[in-house]
Amino acid sequence: QVQLVESGGGLVQAGASLRLSCVASGRTFSSYAMGWFRQAPGKEREFVGTITASGGGAYYADSVKGRFTISRDNAKNTLYLQMNSLKPEDTAVYYCAAGTNPNNRWYRAWAYWGQGTQVTVSS
Repeated sequence: QVQLVESGGGLVQAGASLRLSCVASGRTFSSYAMGWFRQAPGKEREFVGTITASGGGAYYADSVKGRFTISRDNAKNTLYLQMNSLKPEDTAVYYCAAGTNPNNRWYRAWAYWGQGTQVTVSS
């Protein structure tokens, strides 16, 4: 089992950057694929991107490709989401998740979740 805690959200203007972090407890962080998902008010939680357990591969939603970068530091049990060129439509609560399949974009397939961190992008 793994517990996840996100941080780094905030209120920024369009075009700005933010870096989200997700710290995992437990000794098995490096065995999990990790993902970032987001949920805007009134909408279903959606895929943002995922990264393999080793960090050797990452996958992104088309809406964030080229602007967002996922990385991880297994020595620090930490997952990151670097968000550049933010847009108002990126406004959402961002969640990190741990699972077994980095290719799975359906949020219900992911086993462990953090509490989320709010990102608000003003125009």
